[in-house]
Amino acid sequence: MFCVFNAKTAELISHHQVEINQSFPKEGWVEEDPKEIMQSVYECMERTCEKLCQLNIDVANIKAVGVTNQRETTLVWDKETGEPLYNAIGQCNIDQKHHIWLDLRTQSTVESLINKAPGRNKNHLKHKTGLPISTYFSAVKLRWLLDYVDEVHQAVLSKRAMFGTVDSWIIWCLTGGRNGGVHCTDVSNASRTMLFNIHTMDWDPELCRYFDVPMEILPKVKSSSEIYGWMCLGDQSAALVGQMCFKEGQAKNTYGTGCFLLRNTGTKPVMSDHGLLTTVAYKLGKDEPACYALEGSVAIAGAVVRWLKDNMGIVQSSEEIEKLAAAAGTSYGCYFVPAFSGLYAPYWEPSARGIICGLTQFTNRNHLAFAALEAVCFQTREILDAMNQDSGVPLTQLQVDGGMTSNRLLMQLQADILCIPVVRPTMSETTALGAAMAAGAAEGVHVWSLSPCHLPHVTSENYEPQINPDESEFRFARWKKAVQKAMNWETTEPFYNTNGTQLLLH
Repeated sequence: MFCVFNAKTAELISHHQVEINQSFPKEGWVEEDPKEIMQSVYECMERTCEKLCQLNIDVANIKAVGVTNQRETTLVWDKETGEPLYNAIGQCNIDQKHHIWLDLRTQSTVESLINKAPGRNKNHLKHKTGLPISTYFSAVKLRWLLDYVDEVHQAVLSKRAMFGTVDSWIIWCLTGGRNGGVHCTDVSNASRTMLFNIHTMDWDPELCRYFDVPMEILPKVKSSSEIYGWMCLGDQSAALVGQMCFKEGQAKNTYGTGCFLLRNTGTKPVMSDHGLLTTVAYKLGKDEPACYALEGSVAIAGAVVRWLKDNMGIVQSSEEIEKLAAAAGTSYGCYFVPAFSGLYAPYWEPSARGIICGLTQFTNRNHLAFAALEAVCFQTREILDAMNQDSGVPLTQLQVDGGMTSNRLLMQLQADILCIPVVRPTMSETTALGAAMAAGAAEGVHVWSLSPCHLPHVTSENYEPQINPDESEFRFARWKKAVQKAMNWETTEPFYNTNGTQLLLH
């Protein structure tokens, strides 16, 4: 997607979006073609500029281009030929914006890395990275590419390989590619690799040795707001900026395929004792201090709606789930834990699997639709509770964005389950707005001021809690009971279908 904003009012003037195809070479593997990613960028830019011309707006008025991207999706390419050496590896389930989550190929790589850690502690590197060792992060995917893709291995040996997340690939291509393209990333993307020290704000030699990754293939780390190159922010950090969460203690939750709740913790990283990630939120200028965030990541949010539609046929469209859930008005004691490939924050439990419990003869598809929406809200509640415990200061309202926030019933359920107001901006593209603000505020551009007195006013819609706290606590306690029943389901033991073919539950 390419969006053009008015720097004075934050108004969305024009945009264009195209779909990107995914490939599934094996079960549990999800990939995207890096060339198709770039083709989509070029097409979106061209079509948006055509629309601007139709509005009699001179495209020369575009002063800067910001990039926001899927943070952990991993690419390696040849700097001499400009060719990708393998498809982009992400994670597995797709929303309407085509983020990819939950690729499971690296599970054995994760296990071997954890085996290297003292006491097999998955948090062994957390003091430097803010992250547990998990299939979620880029270093594990890069390690898999180095181990299993010969073209990558050979390119590293001959000093031709470049590694990056999607932002690095796009910026390198837009600034010249093999003819002098800029190989860089920003602090928010670098902090999601497990190779970046969030205290020194640079690649860490000890971390690189742990993953056996050569440092020369890594991009240069820059701030989130500076000129990277001519023509030429991680997505959740961009959303934090787009929601204007510049003050310590402010938080936003993005509802897409998964949920991503970030809370600004200021200029000092806060290490979580309750299963959250410590990440770099942004660094808005070369000489500006980095701001950190606590983050809770939910693997399955909007993806549960797609599952109900595509796998179960319970709904015919994503919009229908709101109507079905509203018709029920309750889950009637049914609880749905969509742990299709394990649970992320605050549990980080890869052995969990999805479960629906509390079914009776009275349960129908309307109740399941309601339970699915509640599941999104309960998972957010778990993360918010962990954030309140880590920070010691309870959040008094939650700012939200993302595709699912158009579901008004979901937003009301979220307010009821959190027992605090939920605030949704009427302009939905806050992630793109954040990237535009960071680009426009960069030194040498200066078409956007990020000082509090100059921030644009964005209208919003508020949802106030409408149930008493006791009811909310009762429903949440039942949800947590269901979560415990979802634990420890994964197995590597062989299963067989009726004709004797071996199946593996992964």
